[in-house]
Amino acid sequence: MLPPVPVLSDYGISPENGFLPDRLPLQHLPDPYYNKWESIVANLQALLLSKRLRGIIHDLPVLTTTGLEDESEWQRAYMMLAFMAHGYIWGGETPSERVPPSISIPLLAVAKHLDIPPVATYAAVVLWNFKPLFNSEPIENLENLSTLLTFTGSLDESWFYLTSVAIEARGGPIVPLMISAMTAAREKDAPYVTACLRSFASRLDDLSVLLVRMHENCDPHVFYHHIRPFLAGSQNMAEAGLPNGVIYDTGSGTDTYSQFSGGSNAQSSLIQFFDIVLGIQHRPTGQKFDKAHSDQEGTAPPPKHNFIHDMRRYMPGAHRRFLADVSLCANIRDFVESRKVDTELTGAYDLCLARLQNFRDKHIAIVARYVVMKSRETPPWTRDESNKHRQNLALSSSSNNQDGKKLRGTGGTALMPFLKQARDETVEPAITPWKKTMGGGFGKLKGVPVVAPPVTDEKLEKTRSVPDLDLQVNGLAGSWAADVETDGVGGGGLCHY
Repeated sequence: MLPPVPVLSDYGISPENGFLPDRLPLQHLPDPYYNKWESIVANLQALLLSKRLRGIIHDLPVLTTTGLEDESEWQRAYMMLAFMAHGYIWGGETPSERVPPSISIPLLAVAKHLDIPPVATYAAVVLWNFKPLFNSEPIENLENLSTLLTFTGSLDESWFYLTSVAIEARGGPIVPLMISAMTAAREKDAPYVTACLRSFASRLDDLSVLLVRMHENCDPHVFYHHIRPFLAGSQNMAEAGLPNGVIYDTGSGTDTYSQFSGGSNAQSSLIQFFDIVLGIQHRPTGQKFDKAHSDQEGTAPPPKHNFIHDMRRYMPGAHRRFLADVSLCANIRDFVESRKVDTELTGAYDLCLARLQNFRDKHIAIVARYVVMKSRETPPWTRDESNKHRQNLALSSSSNNQDGKKLRGTGGTALMPFLKQARDETVEPAITPWKKTMGGGFGKLKGVPVVAPPVTDEKLEKTRSVPDLDLQVNGLAGSWAADVETDGVGGGGLCHY
């Protein structure tokens, strides 16, 4: 028997905003005791530019966390300390493998409270790092968003983070929608589950539209050489100058090296929720699906590192526990499988897989343009003597990369093989035979987009009433296709220049 369906409020998840906080992130800690932290992050760009950040942090007293009260204060403290730590590590000519006690001691304490690693995770740079320009306008509107903290002070960096904020906000209502669909599946209410899946597919189109807006205000050169290096972690970063990782110095004299991934979109609980609720299984990178062997006990290959599952460690503890509990009772795939004759239901389910794969195609195209193509350019130090002796993720990637397979993401994993495999795995649970066509589709010809049937008010009245279930399909995502054969990484749209 399946466990109870999770209740969102038990995990601090908003029915409107999803994994974004229900209350807007704090713009300043109320206790003046923390003004020294606030002063540093308010001048972070200038301190990095003038190479004074490390000296200022060395002279900073160790502040305790006793003045932090509600969760929004802990979240802002974590965000500030993570930005300071990454600025300290990556802000010099060479990376620092030791973070001083003035940052390490409070960062470790805050991270322990939030049950999250002491690095600049997706939560630090996206989930808790935004404010609306006007409270009367929705936060899913990119033009109504601003960041609280950046390393560079550039529009490009803000836009990079805010695109993900808008995606999280627009995708937030999918969480209660699909939780209700799981309950309906238990009650064998196929029409309602079908309506939910169609709405899910429609909103995935919206997320794809937001994702491809990345190129509007984020320049690939700025991202690759000025933003990306600060987001790197300390795991698999030997070529970038951290062969052993980083020591969080607490002054005890017994501190050892730690290795953590940096911020990664794989740390988005929303995207992982999509996979779980649809029954999508991700394998360790490089491991192929073998149904014949997986069905035979004792013949499965030995377990390997699974990057997507590992990224759950970098989510806030409550979000990680929510995904674990949803995994125990996810029943949509089994429900659809048991009703293969219901073409409305199976078509809606397969459409969600197609739309999610389409979203991942667009992500691959963005990575191709912003990372792979930039890594193949002439390294900056051949043109600028001031960069000759610098070490960071961008410079090491440019100097060593000959193809996308060797590139590492800020999370520390092999970049393109991981993304392409995750994209291909998205449609493996399909009920209808999947045709690997340009743009993807079930039974569709090349170049013909799959369009989600609209969910009418009349249809919903016959099933159940769920707020915001009737969603519109956007044309851009339906007509844009990624050419996954181009250079082995995916072209189309963002890559055709």
